[in-house]
Amino acid sequence: MKTTATHDEKIAKLTFAGVYPHYVTKVVSKGRTEEELHEVIEWLTGFNQKKQQELIDEKVMFETFFQRATLNPNAHLITGTICGYRVEEIENPLTQQARYLDKLVDELAKGKKMEKILRST
Repeated sequence: MKTTATHDEKIAKLTFAGVYPHYVTKVVSKGRTEEELHEVIEWLTGFNQKKQQELIDEKVMFETFFQRATLNPNAHLITGTICGYRVEEIENPLTQQARYLDKLVDELAKGKKMEKILRST
């Protein structure tokens, strides 16, 4: 799916520090833990909890966040709709990666089993 240049730029300029508290609120309010959130983020990006905190403290934008990430080789298995977009059809790589993260957080909040969220075979 095609996103607009303005939309892609908006995603790139978001800070991980700005979005992270919303992720925490979303998953904790649905009965999941912040530790599970850390695990999901680490699975997608390779960033352990310490590194995630450093990136929050550094206030990196998503553009930098995903440039530094080592995306999980199974990230392409993340499919479905988030924010009105089918993640597998998003053409801009950065926007797609940000939506991958949104989708994983959404699945966690919806109570999916970790094995499914982390695309374990």
